[in-house]
Order: sequence, then structure tokens, then C-alpha cells
Amino acid sequence: MKRMLAAFSVLAASLIAAPSLVSQTRAEPVHAIAMHGEPALPADFTHLPYVNPDAPKGGRIAYGVVGSFDSVRPFIVRSMRTSARGVVDPEYGNLIYETLMQRSQDEPFTLYGLLAESVEWDEERSFIQYNLNPLARWSDGKPVTADDVIFTMELLRDKGRPPYSTRLNRVAKMEKISDLSVRFTFNETSNREFPLILSLSPVLPKHATDAENFDQSTLEPGIGSGPYLISEIKPGERITFTRRPDYWAKDLPIKRGIDNYDEISVEYFLSETAQFEAFKKGVFDVYPDGSATNWSRGYDFSAVENGDILREEYDRRTPSGMYGFVFNTRRPIFADVRVRRALAMMFDFEWANRSLYDNTYKRTHSFWDGSDLSSYGKPADAREREILAPFPDTVSDDIMNGTWQLPVSDGSGRDRKISRAALTLLQDAGYRIDSGQLLDPSGKPFSFALMTQNEGQEKLAVAYQRSLAALGIEMAIRTVDDAQYQQRSQTFDYDMIMKAFTSSLSPGTEQLGRWGSDSRDREGSFNFAGVASPAVDAAIDALLNARSAEDFHSAVRAYDRVLLSGYYVIPTFHLGKSWMAHRSRIVGPEGDPPLYGYYLPAWWDKTANP
Repeated sequence: MKRMLAAFSVLAASLIAAPSLVSQTRAEPVHAIAMHGEPALPADFTHLPYVNPDAPKGGRIAYGVVGSFDSVRPFIVRSMRTSARGVVDPEYGNLIYETLMQRSQDEPFTLYGLLAESVEWDEERSFIQYNLNPLARWSDGKPVTADDVIFTMELLRDKGRPPYSTRLNRVAKMEKISDLSVRFTFNETSNREFPLILSLSPVLPKHATDAENFDQSTLEPGIGSGPYLISEIKPGERITFTRRPDYWAKDLPIKRGIDNYDEISVEYFLSETAQFEAFKKGVFDVYPDGSATNWSRGYDFSAVENGDILREEYDRRTPSGMYGFVFNTRRPIFADVRVRRALAMMFDFEWANRSLYDNTYKRTHSFWDGSDLSSYGKPADAREREILAPFPDTVSDDIMNGTWQLPVSDGSGRDRKISRAALTLLQDAGYRIDSGQLLDPSGKPFSFALMTQNEGQEKLAVAYQRSLAALGIEMAIRTVDDAQYQQRSQTFDYDMIMKAFTSSLSPGTEQLGRWGSDSRDREGSFNFAGVASPAVDAAIDALLNARSAEDFHSAVRAYDRVLLSGYYVIPTFHLGKSWMAHRSRIVGPEGDPPLYGYYLPAWWDKTANP
């Protein structure tokens, strides 16, 4: 008995000494991690393939954005709509605050070490350990440590905004392994994508962050580990960044050929019209143009004619995304999918594309149009059918077998054949026409309001309004200012709204906030359509937990079929290309841009070192 007690005591002491058996699991440190498959670049890579490693340093660039700002603290609720761009913004390069790892723009979802020199994880992705680069320094010269990582995660959990505030919800344990290593062990709510999402978390300096007042807006520049410092702030108008000559990562392979300007400024404008006029006058240097009309008709001014402004056109290599009219299915008028389908049929793409946009656009048939993730024109495979089997009435037969397509009109704006087909669907749902008005099953006129944000949306809305009027449907158009549009969007105070849903080659956790049942009634979520569908939830779960690329592709296509069959959005159109105008002194690397398109942090000012 004494021997048994002694043995038990030794075992108990060993368990107390080790926080958990799992926490002591060792894995081989790696320089990069991928959602599916292996990273494309080896551990000894010298630079990213889409940069010029010898790009000259110096000069300046100015960006222009629509909006305003009242804070340089982008992680809090109060700055969700008004924080300064560039502080933590991958589009411009995370100028002040850096993340643990950095995403490759040339792979679907692969991360390479930045603040974390290497990571460790297991096959099940039950944990991830970040081993910080011993060279990493804050702008005041102090080292970046595991304590900073733990401090940041806890601070953002308590006082940050989504998605930062919810990341620890999936973490069972956060452990400091050493001064430069921290491990996160995940709980049962995690999934295979979450370790990558966590790796994109920013890190803040514990010694230089006012935790007590962190949730308050401020214009006081903070200390970061990034390549720039804030040198000037004009509230609501401009923020200027100056490059740090002592930046710790300037010679790392992940940073070669990037962060090339001595000065970066971001100019703010109240409208797209004011923004473009400022670009024409030389106020800022780069203008990504998303307007077909403006691209074809708006560049007849002297700076283009004399070559000071160049226009670039790039083929898109990523999914289309979805832009369209979004039904708020929380409203009883849009609860019936037959009604939504009928109204979707009434959008005359052919007329709008010809009459409004010089036939510039392509019709969108999928949330991932133009990629292998799209279900359009493809019959469901065995894995897709397995995912959808518990929901036999959710996906229509034509979408399941790949024969579905949106109506193609005669381009007149009043195609009677399509109108008759839409009316048949409405009649099946209990609607009828009386004295030129469409009446609902209770005898009330079928009317609703569409909320728009700008002139471009309003122009398209007027065309759709005319088509609906042919069926006796009254659609009012309400164009509101940006502040009201954002507020009403966040509280779902609308019948119909126009929205763009971006898509990537690696859709993941963000889909929960767009279409998942748990987000339906959570104000501030992106579930604008009010979707709460077990089939949608199951498809999202399948794509989040897919292990192979093949299973992942099947899960996304199944998900696409469910969303299309629900007619939550009236698909409109997308561009097969991306457009950008820029000052001729601002240039980028030669050759094709990376998978996700041109990457502005790798461009430079050629007049800096001629």
C-alpha cells in the first residue's frame, strides 16, 4: 500500500508540474502554414515572388479613401466605421501594428512568419504555438515578447471590437512557454481554419498601451512594431506616415521589396465624386476604379492625355463575389422563397448592361463565379450530395444538377415572357393582379422600399424599379447618407438593400457572420439577408472542417448551391477585370500580379532614386 501511495504521489506531482499533457506536446517548428496542402515557398525563400526585391526606397505616395476618422485606434467598437486607414490595413501594408504571420497574395490561404519566426501545430490543429522572432522590436526599441501577445489577446477580448473580441472564445488555454513563445490550445468550438485566423491577430505593446482607456477613441499615435510611424494627423482629413529607418524586419525575406516609400499619406473624402475630382487634380496618386461608366467615360482630362496618369487593366484570377439586391427575410413580405425567386427574375441584366454600362459587365451566377469553387454549370458530386442529403428540399433540382441559369431577357427592359413566368410564381404564392396592382394574399398592395447609398446604386435601382412596375409592384427608392446607411444596415432597418459580398479562394469563418443562423439577430453582423437555415449552417461547417482540397471544394460548391437556391440575393453583375489609374511616377513590379491582384505595398516611387 505504501508503495502504491508513493507511486501515486510521484504521478500527482508530475501532473501538477506540467499544466497538461497536451501542452507539452512537441511539434516540428515550421516557417509557414497553409489552409490546405503545403506552402509554396520553402523555408529558405529569399523574397515573395510578386515583389521586386531590389525596389528603390524613398519618395512618397498618397492614397485616397471615402470616409472619415476620429481615432487611430482601429481595434475598438467606437472606431468600427471611422478609424484611420493604414494603422492596421493589409491593403496598405499594416503600417503601424503587425500581425503574428503575413498572408501570401499568391496562394489561396497561406501564412508566412512575421512577428512569429516559426510556429508549431499538430495534424488535428488542436493547438498552435508561436515562436517570436528575437529581432522583433517596438518603435521605442523594446523587444516584442510573449507577454505582449497574451496581453493583446486579453485586452481585445475585454475591450476590442469583433472579430478581435471573440477570438479567445475558441481557446481553451493560453500559455506562456518562454519569453518568446506562447501556445494556444483550442476548445471544441474551434475548426481547422481558426489557427490561421488567430495567426492574423495584431500584437500591441503591453508596456505602452493604456489598458484602462483602451476602448476610448484617440488621436494620440501609438507605439507599434510596423515599418512606419504616424507623423501628422489632420482629424477627418489626412493621416501621414513616415518610414522607420530602424524597422526591425526590413531585411527579412517576407519584407524584401515592400514598404518602399519614405512617406505615405491617406486622404479622406466625403463622396466618390469628391474623391475622383481630387485624384484628377493630383491630390493623391492611386485610384482603383470600380465604375464601368467612369472607366470608359471619366478620363478625358489633361493628366491622362499628357501621360502623367496611366491606366492599368488586370485580368481577375479570383472569384467574382456577389453584388446585388439583398432581401431582408426578417420582413414577412420576403419570407416566401417563391416571391424572392420571382423578383430575382425581374432584374433585366441585358438591358442594364447595355443601356447603363456599355456592356462592360458579366452576369453573376455564383458567389464564387469564375473559379473552381463555383457550382454554376456543374452537377453536384458525391461529397456535395452527402453534405446536402439531410436537407432534400433545400436545393432545387436544376441547381443540383448544374442546369440552372438566370433568365436571359430580350434586352427591352420589359420582356413579357419573363414577366409571365415571374407572375406564375407569385400566383402560386397567393398573389394576384387587380387594377394594375399586385396584391398579396391578404389583399394589400405589394410594395416595399429599397435603401441605396449613392448615385451608382440609385441608377441601377431605377432600372429595376421600372421592371417591377410592369408587374404592378411598387418599389420605393430611399437614398440615404453614409452615416444613416451604416446605422440602418447594422440594425437591419430596411426591406431591401444593395450590398457586395467579397469572396476569396479560401472562404472560412467570415461566412458565419454573413449567413450563419447565430448571426441572424445579432446587430452589427453581416447577415443582411436574415438567413437562419440548417442547410446553410451544415455547409459552412463542412467547409470549415474539410481536410483535403477536394473536400473543401465540394463543401464550398454545396454551400453555393444552398445560397443560390434560397434567393437571398438578386445577382447582378461583376467585372472580369480590375482597373486602376495611377500617377506615372508610381510603378509596380514587372510581370503578372499575384493571385489576389496588384499589391500596392510592393510598388514604389520611381522618381525617388532615378
